[in-house]
Amino acid sequence: MDDLVWQASNNRGISPGRVGLLLEHGHLDLVIRAAAERGEWFCAEGAVEELRRAGEFGRALEVMAPFVTTGWRTALWAKADILLRAGRTEEARYLVCPDEAGHASKTECRNFAELLARAGRIDEAIDVLVPHIGESWIRSVLVEITEGQGRDERVLELIAPHAEAARTVCDEGRWDYSCSDAQELQVRVLERAGRADEAIRILGQDIAGRRFLAQNTLTAYAELLARHGRLDELRELAVQDAHTCLDIYAGALRARGQAEEAEAVMRDAIAADDWVGYRAWLSSTLLRDGRLDDAIAVAEPGFSWNDCSNLLAPLVYPLLDRPEGSCRTRRLRTQGAGTGLDGGVLRGVPGARSVRGLDMFEPTIITRFGKLVLSIF
Repeated sequence: MDDLVWQASNNRGISPGRVGLLLEHGHLDLVIRAAAERGEWFCAEGAVEELRRAGEFGRALEVMAPFVTTGWRTALWAKADILLRAGRTEEARYLVCPDEAGHASKTECRNFAELLARAGRIDEAIDVLVPHIGESWIRSVLVEITEGQGRDERVLELIAPHAEAARTVCDEGRWDYSCSDAQELQVRVLERAGRADEAIRILGQDIAGRRFLAQNTLTAYAELLARHGRLDELRELAVQDAHTCLDIYAGALRARGQAEEAEAVMRDAIAADDWVGYRAWLSSTLLRDGRLDDAIAVAEPGFSWNDCSNLLAPLVYPLLDRPEGSCRTRRLRTQGAGTGLDGGVLRGVPGARSVRGLDMFEPTIITRFGKLVLSIF
């Protein structure tokens, strides 16, 4: 079992990526053999998923059997999932049911609740989570598993005290992470229950009174206004909290077919406050619109900034996938020589190293920018 934990924790053995490639090329039997003969966990996991998709639940159970015999809980949960998908709900439930003494960990209870929800036993799933509802991540799971299940009123009853606790904490000038997401979850459930106006009113009052703990709550309110076409209120919010909300307002304008207005809003913001976030949003948006040169022009002034990765990386990713990508990426090489840009900015970009050795391309392509991208790799 220790070896299995080591594999899963450290991504060791045959990696999930390699397993995926083997399966993609039709080598299911080879993957099954590696799982059986070498105890390769990711092979077992990949093979089981492939067999489940094909409805071969018996073979999937056979693949998982030697891992289950070790007593490793992850393998037990994998077996339970196979049984559940095979329609053997009671067997799955019995296999991983938390002990009656209440000694199961919060993670075990979360996993069991999710299994019950997939089996359609929503009320039981909620009951499993209730003792741990003071944990923010447990509340998030509760909201996720009950979506579309007709249990919104009960969920709201469970979340409301924690949302109120967040407001009280703010009034007292304190910080409490455990309730920092409760208001956001409350309005999410109100909205999906068809009570969007109430959600906007409640969270709007909290935002106006600065009675919230996390920036995510402010973002959630801006996105809520955008989804329901409340652009006047969203515009006012963007004026007050521009770094958090202006991109959401600009996105809402674009969604209404007002792309030129959205661009103008962001260019005005750049002129007034040359913040990297504004340039990153506008550059990425222009790139999605096929305006590559304009996107580069917007991002270019920020290439010498210490936090320029969110300007550069969005340009490099799509270029690597285009026929002319190598040439264009080479162009991005030229703006920032000597800027002190951290070499880690693009090290994780898939395919980035494929732009090495591009000196064969015509010099006119590389004259605009200086040495940046290749010097990073």
